[in-house]
Amino acid sequence: MSAILILIIAAVLLVLGYVFYGSWLAKQWGVDPNHETPAHTSYDGKDFVPANPAVLMGHHFSSIAGAGPINGPIQAAVFGWVPVFLWVVIGGIFFGAMHDFGALFASIRHNGGSIGEVIKENIGVRAQRLFTIFALLVLILVIASFTAVVAGTFVSVAAEGQPALPFITVGRANVSGNASTATTSLLFIVIAFIFGFFVYRKNVKIGPATIVGILGIVAIVIAGLNIGVNMSRTAWVIFIAVYILLASLLPVWMLLQPRDYLSSFLLYGMMILAVVGIVGTAGTKVEMPAFTGWKGVTGTTLFPTLFITVACGAVSGFHSLIGSGTTSKQLDSEKDAKVIGYGAMIVESGLAIIALIAVGVVWAQTNVGGGDKFLLSAPPTIFAGGIATLLANMTGGVADFTNPVYDTAYTLLTLAVSVFALTSLDSGTRLARYMFAELFIPEGKTRDDLTGVAKFMSHPLVATLCMVIIGCGMGFMGLSQIWGVFGAANQLLAGIAMLAVASWLANIGKNNKMFFVPMVFMLAATGTSLVMTIIGKIKLIAGMIPDKAAAWGDWFQLVWSIGLVVLAVILVIEGIQVIAKPKAKKAE
Repeated sequence: MSAILILIIAAVLLVLGYVFYGSWLAKQWGVDPNHETPAHTSYDGKDFVPANPAVLMGHHFSSIAGAGPINGPIQAAVFGWVPVFLWVVIGGIFFGAMHDFGALFASIRHNGGSIGEVIKENIGVRAQRLFTIFALLVLILVIASFTAVVAGTFVSVAAEGQPALPFITVGRANVSGNASTATTSLLFIVIAFIFGFFVYRKNVKIGPATIVGILGIVAIVIAGLNIGVNMSRTAWVIFIAVYILLASLLPVWMLLQPRDYLSSFLLYGMMILAVVGIVGTAGTKVEMPAFTGWKGVTGTTLFPTLFITVACGAVSGFHSLIGSGTTSKQLDSEKDAKVIGYGAMIVESGLAIIALIAVGVVWAQTNVGGGDKFLLSAPPTIFAGGIATLLANMTGGVADFTNPVYDTAYTLLTLAVSVFALTSLDSGTRLARYMFAELFIPEGKTRDDLTGVAKFMSHPLVATLCMVIIGCGMGFMGLSQIWGVFGAANQLLAGIAMLAVASWLANIGKNNKMFFVPMVFMLAATGTSLVMTIIGKIKLIAGMIPDKAAAWGDWFQLVWSIGLVVLAVILVIEGIQVIAKPKAKKAE
């Protein structure tokens, strides 16, 4: 099938989903523009701050997207483009966007509280404690995984036999792609501070500030392409740890919000560039098979693998933590909940479709199909190579690095994808700080009421330090051993978040039936995946798999998977009891 036809069909279906299903959900749940949001009722100038809808959309979209909607569909392409296409579109409309919208709205109606707070009020205190532990385990995996990803995209290593790279390299020919990414990301932090200061402290209007900010993005991208920062992986992990520590503690208007808002324009620009390439080469075909079989070309089963691997291209539990952790505290009006909660996920599904087209365009050059002769292997390079190929073909040039169009597009796209991993890191760390502190604050008390160890451990700095040290420490040990359990844990979190929102809606007498099928499906898929992991690791550790020895990561995945399954089973049992027999609560 042609790439442009896949894009058009997906775009039409996703837009229809937003217009009709998103509006129906808002009506069923009682979204009310006249209902004052926590950003106003609990304003504190630090976490609870009303944000311009465009700025908040950028922050939310950058935080939930990261590199996920690019990595997932490309890795899942082993099953063919049709299963991935169907899951991204159906999952995006009826699973992911509903999940994100519901989590955001439930948090707004619980004074900007986390999903854990929603569970406490509607299921019980014990369930809330268990969920907080569960969510923290997932957030630790988020911090660890993305620390490894970011450090890997920043580090520049000298070629074998060559002298060590200097701290700064200058000149397009001397600056590696990783060094460019590092420089651009560092400069992003600087312009975010400047943007936040002028918009929120000097009251500069958002329109002119955005124009200057976009020009600033162009400038730092050019600078990144010509000036590289080179450090070891260890040094970058330490830098990342310090950065996310500060990003978690500083007021949202100062760094987190403006950085995510400005970086969203890189993501929008990347998507526009991709669409131009697809439309400009209307006859281009997607070369990958439509369907490779229930076991794909690598032998993994379509269920549950597809629904775990695509991740935030269709649905992601991490989104519920973002929506209820930072976004709900900054929403100026409930009328913006649909466009930010539901709409951002629809756009993300669109990006996932673009990623699917990209891998289809360069299918023969990738390792996704199981081949042993390939030029593109990592998902970001596959995505960049696919879109750069379309742009090169559109301009009549060859699709390789001798063509300036291909070379420039490939570099910019790789740069843009890599920058977004950091946005998920800083948001995830802030969420971990909130939830870690919640563990030490008893029911009916605030931190000001505490003394001793509880007061010390719930301090924002202490809570953040604990999460950063654990997460970055695990990230330092490597990505491969962490990623094996991250996907299932993240998707299982989505099922539990749906359970929490459905319980609240049941308690206030609102329609919650739209959650039943997505919730059961996600719990079944992720539960199956984790049980398969547990069985596989037990066999490996017991020596039942020939020619393979267990490493520390196998023990880690076994223990982590067992813990997640146990916590999830308890939470599901308690949540189902509430849905079956709702508590008598007045509609809010």
